[in-house]
Amino acid sequence: MAENRRFLLARRPQGSPVPEDFHLEAEDIPAVPAGGIVVRNHYASLDPAQRGWMDDAESYMPPIPLGDPVRATTVGVVHASDNPDFPVGQWIMGLNALEDYSVAMPGGFTMPIDVDAVASPSNYLSALGAVGLTAYFGLSEVAKPQPGETLLVSGAAGAVGSAVGQIGKIMGCRVVGIAGGADKCRRLIEDYGFDAAIDYKDKDHDALVAAITEAAPGGVNVVFENVGGPVLEAEVFTLAHHARIVLCGLIAEYNSPEKLGLRNLWQVLARRATIHGFLIADYADRFAEGGAQMAQWLSEGKLRADEDVQHGLENAYPAFMRLFSGANTGKLVLKIA
Repeated sequence: MAENRRFLLARRPQGSPVPEDFHLEAEDIPAVPAGGIVVRNHYASLDPAQRGWMDDAESYMPPIPLGDPVRATTVGVVHASDNPDFPVGQWIMGLNALEDYSVAMPGGFTMPIDVDAVASPSNYLSALGAVGLTAYFGLSEVAKPQPGETLLVSGAAGAVGSAVGQIGKIMGCRVVGIAGGADKCRRLIEDYGFDAAIDYKDKDHDALVAAITEAAPGGVNVVFENVGGPVLEAEVFTLAHHARIVLCGLIAEYNSPEKLGLRNLWQVLARRATIHGFLIADYADRFAEGGAQMAQWLSEGKLRADEDVQHGLENAYPAFMRLFSGANTGKLVLKIA
């Protein structure tokens, strides 16, 4: 008989997660609730934000309760339905969990998707999902870059960062990326069309400031921040006057017991810069608009979206940890079905 395997949060991670923080269990497939649906998950998104949801701390979303499956955006097929708008067999995307089957109530982030329009249903977790929309709205609506401005992207070889850099080029920016390792820096130039790439590894604060300054001698107009920590502390010394920092992620700090934050805010003040905290959820009512633009750029060959697809719910832990080792090469996706 079919069963529902669930990747549960067994305890709160202290620093970097370890296997004992999680537990894989199997139970019966859930019954469909009144007005709701049961989804057979095929793909799940693995994102740095999930690490933050594991902590018992105030955030933009409630912590994952202990004993519950790890929350995740998934794409899958309606397995059972008590809702005429979501018939059995319909492909959907929604905020569910790392499990074979999820109970969902239509509305909010649960929406039908057209898998015939894409090469793989997983594309709705990358270029046409939260990753692509984060890059699109964060840059076009928050940063509002102007042609000729310099855009600096941290975590540039990641799924969001690589999309931000490419969109920046479409918008006429000079784009500089920060990534870890020579191979990732090569990909920024050759695969994603960045103008310059900086390897942050083995660079202290002064060396990183010098490298950014060399790549952007006129100063940085827009920072799209995915990393935080020492990288952000170096970046603020290279800002042009009235620069805009879009604070999208802080992956360097997610596994740190002490959240040190930015220690040189004076540089932001002195350069009259702004820092804007950005969450893609604020643009949920415009997802169709953003998705249409991303799809157009993809079809025109202006945008490349790579995916790193790992296989098996039983491999959820090592797959998730690829985010923090830098092993992933594109949007990290777990194939469940």
